[in-house]
Amino acid sequence: MKFPELGTDRLSLVEIGRQHSESLFDILSRDEVTRYGGIETLVRFEESHRIINSFRSTYINERGIQWGIVIKDTGRFIGTVGLNHLNKSNKRAELGYEVHPDFRRKYFTYEAVREVLRFSFQELELHRIAALAFPNNLASTNLLRKVGFLEEGKLRDFIYLNNHSQDVLIFSLLKAEFLR
Repeated sequence: MKFPELGTDRLSLVEIGRQHSESLFDILSRDEVTRYGGIETLVRFEESHRIINSFRSTYINERGIQWGIVIKDTGRFIGTVGLNHLNKSNKRAELGYEVHPDFRRKYFTYEAVREVLRFSFQELELHRIAALAFPNNLASTNLLRKVGFLEEGKLRDFIYLNNHSQDVLIFSLLKAEFLR
């Protein structure tokens, strides 16, 4: 099964492989990234290999697709964007993304998310995409609203991270809303 590589004017969305280990570790070893990603901060470089293997396994088992975000002009790997909890029979998935802090507020995340949504609704023919965000992650909640997601509510103590439970907001976007 061939991995679906995508692209925009400025970005290539590629399969994440071992060649991206160093960049992925650089991103996921930063507390400022992981505190909102719902994952523990990486401490050992080898953990990036485990995550890359997990991305591949999830794709092969058709439970998700995780793309690396690469800037076309420089070839720099700046983050990930993808679909988690992919359920083709129920036509739904959950969107997630992590971007290196140096590349935030430059519309790279917006551009990557829009392309993944286009692919999800038009090519995978999904009906619903959900996204979770911590209430105090204004950058993420604003991005989700900007691409058309609607806030559905709060999931209380939904994620256990850094030794305590945290609330998250749940957002959704339906195919018809995206295509409007």
